[in-house]
Amino acid sequence: MTTAEDKLHRKHAALARPDMGDFGRNELGILGAPCGVIRNCTSRWLKLLGSKWKIAYVDADHQDGRTSDDTMDGCALEFTDKISYKRVDFKADTNTFTNRALFNDQDLVLINSNHFKARKQIVIIHPDKPLNQKLEKLTDVALILVSDDYEVPDFIRNYLPNINSIPVLNLNDEARIMAFLEIFLSENVTPVNGLILAGGKSTRMQGDKGSIAYHGKTQRAYMYDMLSELCGKVYLSDNVETVYDTIEDTFIGLGPLGGILSAMQTDPNVAWLTVACDLPYLTIETLNLLIKRRNPSKLATAFWDSEGKFPEPLITIWEPRAYAVMLQFLAQGYSCPRKILINTDVELLTAPNVSEFRNINTPEERDEALRFFRKENHSF
Repeated sequence: MTTAEDKLHRKHAALARPDMGDFGRNELGILGAPCGVIRNCTSRWLKLLGSKWKIAYVDADHQDGRTSDDTMDGCALEFTDKISYKRVDFKADTNTFTNRALFNDQDLVLINSNHFKARKQIVIIHPDKPLNQKLEKLTDVALILVSDDYEVPDFIRNYLPNINSIPVLNLNDEARIMAFLEIFLSENVTPVNGLILAGGKSTRMQGDKGSIAYHGKTQRAYMYDMLSELCGKVYLSDNVETVYDTIEDTFIGLGPLGGILSAMQTDPNVAWLTVACDLPYLTIETLNLLIKRRNPSKLATAFWDSEGKFPEPLITIWEPRAYAVMLQFLAQGYSCPRKILINTDVELLTAPNVSEFRNINTPEERDEALRFFRKENHSF
């Protein structure tokens, strides 16, 4: 029997969802020790990892230690520029959805799991906080830490079916703990898919730019083959029927941003290398450099443009975290990918040859490029 509630639920769009916990994509909850021990450990780890990765810490303080001078009475949200850092105090309830937005930019969220749950756990064996009554919190243990005088108790060994595959380190062995965290972060860097932006109207060209054969094959085929050597999967953002996997625009009338957002809506759990179709001079060596120099801790990795003044938005690796940020810009009335790159934390590279960024928009530019590649091919 189908209930009214079932029918109502089926009206919701079946959207692909980011693979996230309550706070972020990568969460490690620390439990099994008093809060002070957890905070001291986390503080040391952050000092060693914070220069390379963006790491957040989640904890609870049940004592309101603020003085009357700390916040403005009656203020719902207070932003304070503390010069060396920024602080935001607000009086509002939070939930999973608001937390994910708040922690969107973080590579890793370390969580005091005495107070909050996390997707994966680091267990500390400590006499003052035994876990025999809290085993249900151990949903996916990634690491166990013990001090010199303690071992992993039998009740934990018996509870965890994969205990033999879980690393056990000394609580004071920071070198190995750092190595574990580095490996954990590296293994959780998302793969890269390719997206060829070929959905423009080609008004100035007065014809389909993707069907022009500069390299003995259509430009669509040339770009598809090139990206296939570098990416796990490759798709076309196109408005014509092709033999290639295509992502149809679900964000209409937004130009390149619509194609990028549509790809991210299709799969929000990968990074997207987006390349405009009308770049016949672009080489695989330049794209390979972009892949090798990718910084997954940033919103995106891109090149400076041909003048070295602004980011080049249409040869860019967009990280999964860029999806939410793009939607924020769109909500404020901006649909320019370059504006997003200018106003966010991105990795910018100097291209080996900026002449490769010449795009073809007119019949005159098309004919010039065809003569160039015809001459180049005859020179071999």
